[in-house]
Amino acid sequence: MADAGGTDLGLRERKKQRTRTTLIDAALDLCLRQGYERTTVDQIAAQADVSARTFSRYFATKEAVFLTLIEDLAEEIAAEITRLPRHLGPLEALRAAHVEVLTRVDGHTVGRLTKGRIVLMLRIINGSDVLRQAAFEFRHPRVLAVLADRMGVPTDDRRLLLGVTVFSSIIVAACGDLVGDTEGGRLGPLLMVERLNQACVQTGEFVADLDVAANV
Repeated sequence: MADAGGTDLGLRERKKQRTRTTLIDAALDLCLRQGYERTTVDQIAAQADVSARTFSRYFATKEAVFLTLIEDLAEEIAAEITRLPRHLGPLEALRAAHVEVLTRVDGHTVGRLTKGRIVLMLRIINGSDVLRQAAFEFRHPRVLAVLADRMGVPTDDRRLLLGVTVFSSIIVAACGDLVGDTEGGRLGPLLMVERLNQACVQTGEFVADLDVAANV
C-alpha cells in the first residue's frame, strides 16, 4: 500500500510539473506572437487547455509566469556562488557566477537552462517595460541566502541589499536593450557576458571617483 501511495504521489507531481511547463510554454508562445501587454491569463490558460482557475494555482499573476525564466537562471547562479572563493564580495560573486553559468549555457544545457531559453528570456523580458522593471526588482531568496552566508549577515542587511540592487542596475543597464542580434554579436548568453563585463568595468571606474571615507 505504501508503495502504491508513493507511486500515486509521484504521478501527481509529474502531472503538476507537466501542467506548469505547458502553461509556461503557452505564455512564451503567445507573448512572442502578440506581445506581453496583449497576452492575457485567459488566453494562456486556453492555449494550455486548462481553466483560468487552474492557472492561478500555479502562478499568482501573469507576470509571474514570465519571471520563471529569471528564476531558472537565478537557481543556477545561487549554486555557482557556493562554489566561488569566499573572499569575493557580493558584486564580484554575482558577476563571476553569471559569467560562469552563461558561458556554460552557451554550449550545454545547465539545469533547465539552454541557449535558446536565454534568448527567449532576453527577447520577452526586454521587450516589455513592465517585465524589465519586474526583472530589476526581482530578488531570488536562495541568491540572497548564499550571499548573506558569505558575508556573515542576515538576508535583510542593508549592505547586502545595496550590493544586489547595484548589480541589478548593472545587468539591466548592460543587457536591458538586448532583444535581437547586435553589431557586437548574436543574441544569447555570450553577448550577455560581454556586455556584463564591460558594464562592471565601467562601474568600477565610476566608483573609483568616490571619496567619502573621510566623511563616514
